[in-house]
Amino acid sequence: MPVNLPTNLLRSFVAIVDTGSMLNASEQVFVTQSALSLQVKRLEELVQQALFIRDGRRLTLTPAGDLLLDYARRVLILHDEAVAAVSNNHFSGPVRIGMVQDFADTLLTGLLSTFARLHPDTQIYARVAGTAELQTLLERRQLDVILGFASGSDSNAIATAPMQWYGSRELTRRNIVPLAVIEQPCRFREAAIRTLDAAEIPYRIAVETPNLSTLKAAVQAGLAVTCRTHLFLHDLDPLEDGHLPTLPPISCVVETAETLDAPAQKLADLTRRIVREL
Repeated sequence: MPVNLPTNLLRSFVAIVDTGSMLNASEQVFVTQSALSLQVKRLEELVQQALFIRDGRRLTLTPAGDLLLDYARRVLILHDEAVAAVSNNHFSGPVRIGMVQDFADTLLTGLLSTFARLHPDTQIYARVAGTAELQTLLERRQLDVILGFASGSDSNAIATAPMQWYGSRELTRRNIVPLAVIEQPCRFREAAIRTLDAAEIPYRIAVETPNLSTLKAAVQAGLAVTCRTHLFLHDLDPLEDGHLPTLPPISCVVETAETLDAPAQKLADLTRRIVREL
């Protein structure tokens, strides 16, 4: 009797190789690391060969693993083509979108509800993170569509927005301006510091945080000023009294994986349309 290699085991095997670790692969194939380890063990039992050399957390393909990888890729391509052809593209895996928190707070609910109405049978995976992290996940094939920020001159921009200062006017008149920033890397942080340095305005970082909600709380509490776009705070007007220098514009970009199935492509198109309307 020939040995049957389940496609879910092959898909997990390829994901581990492509992403470089069990942790990254687990996020791509939507199983826990422990379940992923069991899948690898089961695949090795079926082929009766070790597929990885384990050195701590580092995984390196054995000669047998390297040989299986090419076949696994071809099997999965044919498998997915067969499913798409027979089901007339009605079946698809999860559509995976990532976006920065500014957009998540503003349009994620509306975007996902609109997409769900158009594709009620499609599973959606949403990730909120900084632009740099999202781009890394896209490169690792863990996301299909990402929505983030780039420089104002980025060729992939689908919309451009002005950066603006937010906070208490009283703080801008201090000898040393207290600044609230997101942890690096952050384009808004870089723009604020670069602009204040160029204008020779003394400042100190009064609040540094990894998340946008804490940044908002700090600004609303009058602890510091920050720079963001009009998506930042709808109940707080930007500072326009001239005490702080003008900030550069920033671009909104939508990036996608090299190949998208029909639902993912429609989600990308819908995302671009909604952002242009903001």
